[in-house]
Amino acid sequence: MRAAVQADLPAIAAFLTAHIATAMFPLSNLRRHGWNSDAPRGVRVWLAKDADTITDVLSITNEGMVMPNCPSGNWADIAEICANRPLIGLAGDGSQCAAIVSALSLGNAPAGLNGREPLMQLELADLVIPEGDGQLAALSKNNLTQMAQWRAAFVVEAMGIDPDNAAEIGARDVTMFIANDSHRILLVNDTPVAMTGFNAALPHTVQIGGVYTPPEFRGKGYARRAVALHLQEAHRNDVTRAILAAANPAAQRAFGAIGFQRAGHFTLHLFKTPQVAHG
Repeated sequence: MRAAVQADLPAIAAFLTAHIATAMFPLSNLRRHGWNSDAPRGVRVWLAKDADTITDVLSITNEGMVMPNCPSGNWADIAEICANRPLIGLAGDGSQCAAIVSALSLGNAPAGLNGREPLMQLELADLVIPEGDGQLAALSKNNLTQMAQWRAAFVVEAMGIDPDNAAEIGARDVTMFIANDSHRILLVNDTPVAMTGFNAALPHTVQIGGVYTPPEFRGKGYARRAVALHLQEAHRNDVTRAILAAANPAAQRAFGAIGFQRAGHFTLHLFKTPQVAHG
């Protein structure tokens, strides 16, 4: 594999778009931050070719998230690229992430999260809106404190974040959600009961992430209704496809009920502390 140059960008974007189910993060980061950005989630990119055709693309954010779209399995090359740089985790196809962790000899590194979850897709023309109570509202400074508490609970429960760091992360994330207009709250009788959002977005495709219902409101179908209404809103703005990773069988059933279908596996593997593999 070789480091990409800016002239490669159109071909890289086309390749990642063809693998969009596992490429939303690098595509969204490139769109949001541009080429070779210094932002924490800006990406550096490597590629492999067969003649003039790209076969593999490896993206690594400045903060150390490895995002493979490497179906050829060039694990030795990828391990060499990843070596000697702090890595916070991996996100992408489940089998590829597992192979890279093995190639880096990081299988025993403490992980806050190592989830290989069902990947699901939905063409929004097939979206089913479940019956039930509740309307969407945007996040704002007026509900920042409560939503930051929800987000802190989410990152502890779903991502294995140290509770001592969760409040700071929750406030930071919700401030970003408000700035990006990426998340929504479901209100029932003016009471917030669930939060949903897009953790990556392109003009015609969104990736759902950070869905959270406080324990006292669970089991009432609020999360699926929140997701469905948010997708309905996106569909009105020309989004045609949605992608998500179902965290557990209950989530898989809930998202299946609004039309999502299985499309493989997605891994989000987060190390408890940055890891450096030495080549």
